[in-house]
Amino acid sequence: MIDEDVSRRTIALSIRTGKLTARALAYALQAAGRKIQKERRAHQTPHGRQSVKKLMAHGAATNSIELTGAPKDFDRVARRWGVDYAIKRVEKGKYLLFFKAKQANAITGCFSEYSRRVLNKAKSDRVPIREQLKRAAAEILRQPAPQKKDRVKEAAHEDR
Repeated sequence: MIDEDVSRRTIALSIRTGKLTARALAYALQAAGRKIQKERRAHQTPHGRQSVKKLMAHGAATNSIELTGAPKDFDRVARRWGVDYAIKRVEKGKYLLFFKAKQANAITGCFSEYSRRVLNKAKSDRVPIREQLKRAAAEILRQPAPQKKDRVKEAAHEDR
């Protein structure tokens, strides 16, 4: 039993080299570590935003909601809530938001925060910078130009 457990956990590492140096051994171990990490990542389920295909591959039931507006704004909120979701573009400006049915409560909270942000963004009285620049340019043009002053030479002093 113990021998089987040990044999399962051992890693076979073969290196073809004329002379085994510490650098060659370190390189081989790093390569083996990278391969183990790659296999480990392949078996983990992705979280956050992902493709619809990957979301469906989780094996859980999925629901969808229609999303209007920019999906980038929803991404910012969804990252904070830690939900698994996918966005599919239906037509220009309209998207379908797919999410796991188990995370319906989290999506509800996330969606309410997103809608609150969208409404607040629409209400904001902030004037865009380009509009401010246009107004400032128009204001400058409306003001009369300052009068040019004639420069007069001063009389030269003889004691200088």
